Amino acid sequence: MNQETAVIPNFSVQLSPTPRGARLARLLATEQLRTWGLPLDPAAHIVAELAANAATHGRVPGRDFRLMLYVVGGTLRIEVTDTRGDRLPRTQLPAADVESGRGLVLVDALADRWGVAPGLRPRKTVWAEVRLDRSTADHAPVGPCVGGTGGLSQETGD
Repeated sequence: MNQETAVIPNFSVQLSPTPRGARLARLLATEQLRTWGLPLDPAAHIVAELAANAATHGRVPGRDFRLMLYVVGGTLRIEVTDTRGDRLPRTQLPAADVESGRGLVLVDALADRWGVAPGLRPRKTVWAEVRLDRSTADHAPVGPCVGGTGGLSQETGD
């Protein structure tokens, strides 16, 4: 019996949860996407936001975060795993005068699907998927999916 095994392009790297580690995640992901001959946008922006969140909100001194990219069935999956499983991401529209808090709003707008999956304690993985043939594909509804948390919400000041 002849069995064929599928090769799934993948890339994984462990990085320090610092601004430098987040920047390196984006640079390494960009280079990997070029190597695979894949479009950089919107994946590079998604990686930048998820890595920045891992460095900012998922940071535990002495514990790194992991970036993983892989392609299955015409979809690029981006995963960022950190060691703050107790801090789940929330998407909210920030006040207009606030300088931060828009990262997941951008991920929500750029990704075809995204969500959060619990990992081995104390980890969590925030993931996003981008269809590689976005020019002809109908965009699926965006927002957290399987294993996801909340949706984009806007709080009122009442």
